[in-house]
Amino acid sequence: MRAFMIVTLLLVAIAMALSLAHALELPGKLRLKEATYKSVQEIYYPGFTIGGFAEIGGIIALAILLYLTPYAGGRFWWTLAALVFLVAEHATYWLVTHPVNNFWVQDVAVSKPAATFFSMLRRKQSGDWKDLRDVWEASHVARAVLAMLSLISIAVAATFYAGSE
Repeated sequence: MRAFMIVTLLLVAIAMALSLAHALELPGKLRLKEATYKSVQEIYYPGFTIGGFAEIGGIIALAILLYLTPYAGGRFWWTLAALVFLVAEHATYWLVTHPVNNFWVQDVAVSKPAATFFSMLRRKQSGDWKDLRDVWEASHVARAVLAMLSLISIAVAATFYAGSE
């Protein structure tokens, strides 16, 4: 069970790190002109798409861990909180970030699997590029906060294992 907790912590930490990386770029990216900003956006998709599997893995691991955790006690409630925060972080991606991603990649040559991925939940995005930038950037700040809360929650839950030796 402890080994599974460590794997879960690692997956949640990776999800948090990716979101935090985007959030920490915010001050610098707000200074970019449109052409530069759009060019910079293209660099994210290959690596961050692969890293996004940590979010799914973290959600699955947290759900399994929650199922295996006795209901009574703090470990259960902290694990549940971690799961809720990570699901909320992932939902923010699909509901807010992903539709704007479709705007950024509409003129970019991507692989067939990437095209399929970005076509999921496609909504027509229009408006000023700065408005879309602000939505995209704010969604990553929100995702970073939610992922950090998930990591803190599962770390607190892990401390209950230390006391059960």
